[in-house]
Amino acid sequence: MSYIEVKNLNKNFIAKNGSVEAIKDLNLSIEKRDIFGVIGLSGAGKSTFVRCLNLLEKPTSGEILIDGVDIQSLKGKDLRFKRQKIGMIFQNFNLLEQRSVLANVCFPMEIQHVPASERKEKALELLRRVGLEDKAKAYPSQLSGGQKQRVAIARVLASDPDIILCDEATSALDPQTTQTILALLKDIHDTSDITVVIITHEMKVISQICSKVAVLDKGVLKETGSVDEVFNNPTSAATKRLLLIKNTEEQSEEIEENAEKAGEEEEINA
Repeated sequence: MSYIEVKNLNKNFIAKNGSVEAIKDLNLSIEKRDIFGVIGLSGAGKSTFVRCLNLLEKPTSGEILIDGVDIQSLKGKDLRFKRQKIGMIFQNFNLLEQRSVLANVCFPMEIQHVPASERKEKALELLRRVGLEDKAKAYPSQLSGGQKQRVAIARVLASDPDIILCDEATSALDPQTTQTILALLKDIHDTSDITVVIITHEMKVISQICSKVAVLDKGVLKETGSVDEVFNNPTSAATKRLLLIKNTEEQSEEIEENAEKAGEEEEINA
């Protein structure tokens, strides 16, 4: 059995015009220590799916088994413990603005009633781990987007998670910062037993960090497999659309780069 097993998952929302099917009969397996990507365009159901994995959204039907246990069957203390072991990194960072960087990282340990001296020591070590030891006394408003996301990563690590869910964790960042955050996540994965699930609409993110990928379209799983297999030999129209968008974006970037180079040469020759 795979580490994460999603079986016949459905999630419906009630809207003014009736029920909306966000996830439709989804079946998916994720192995332990995978870096697994889930990709799709806006409205594909990616965020709903990942929020079902930790029960931030309660599925309408279906099973979510983690290490053989259906997390929907857990109650009380057992459910809280399981959810503590499933960390989540958000697009908008979700930091506490009135708390310092150090206090933000300490927060999950406070909830777990870790002694003050122990949580401070661990938080400082985690800030060193993400390269922000000099920002311990700063506040989120004083940080760049990349630094905020590093604090969010340190905060997630404070709970010693078995799984990290990344919901569009790099979408608000510039390309260079995205590269550094992905490199940090890869390093964390490579030096731990953590399983990482990355939700994104960017094929570059999947190509850089993930070993396997699932393609969602309007709540339906269209295809899944290794990144090379799915991207080099797509079988679904949804994947082909993503590839077309990626190629168009790359062409636009190349045109911009050539224009910048031409402008620099003109300045030199002027």
